[in-house]
Amino acid sequence: MDDEKPLARRQFFRRGLGELLKPLARALEPIGQTLEHLDEHLGQTRTAESSTAASAPEPKFWLRPPGALSEKAFRETCSRCAACVDACPAEAIKLDRTGALGEGVPYIVAAESACVACDGLRCMPSCPSGALGVTPLMHIKMGTAVWRDATCVRTRGQECTTCVEVCPVGHAAIEVQFGEITVKPLGCIGCGLCEQSCPTTPKSIVVIPKAARER
Repeated sequence: MDDEKPLARRQFFRRGLGELLKPLARALEPIGQTLEHLDEHLGQTRTAESSTAASAPEPKFWLRPPGALSEKAFRETCSRCAACVDACPAEAIKLDRTGALGEGVPYIVAAESACVACDGLRCMPSCPSGALGVTPLMHIKMGTAVWRDATCVRTRGQECTTCVEVCPVGHAAIEVQFGEITVKPLGCIGCGLCEQSCPTTPKSIVVIPKAARER
């Protein structure tokens, strides 16, 4: 019987403590529920943000014909008449009036058919709207070529200099220095002939359009 007294006493105090804590538990219950809802909401927000970030398309910057105004001004000024398309001897300038490509104004895909910086730079004087301004060859800035050494055959020991050889402005824009291809941003006109001629897939030299640097 004496052994049962401590046990009964402990049960008594345990029940008493439980009764004392009930009001506190009831008071904390709404807070716990609020925290659960908040955590659930934050989880949904993070998921939505992650989904939005994953699905958001990267901006597309198009290579424009030589002499093109700044991107915004070019799109606003161009009349979509296709005079520059007709004047291009290399058939490099394209126009998709649906807007699916080039946002509905003239553009060039250098990897397929680059600007050849033809004699007379015929597209510029043919433009009736002023979207293409008559510009001397060395002042043209369609974009800037960037060399990707990781995929270049020179990195694997081959002496390829195709990108240097086809450049219409020569060593003012690109040359081999210490065994590497060196692009000179101030001299590069961004015509894309180097990109078109590069033998690797993916291309080891690509032109970053002027519009990408106007952001």
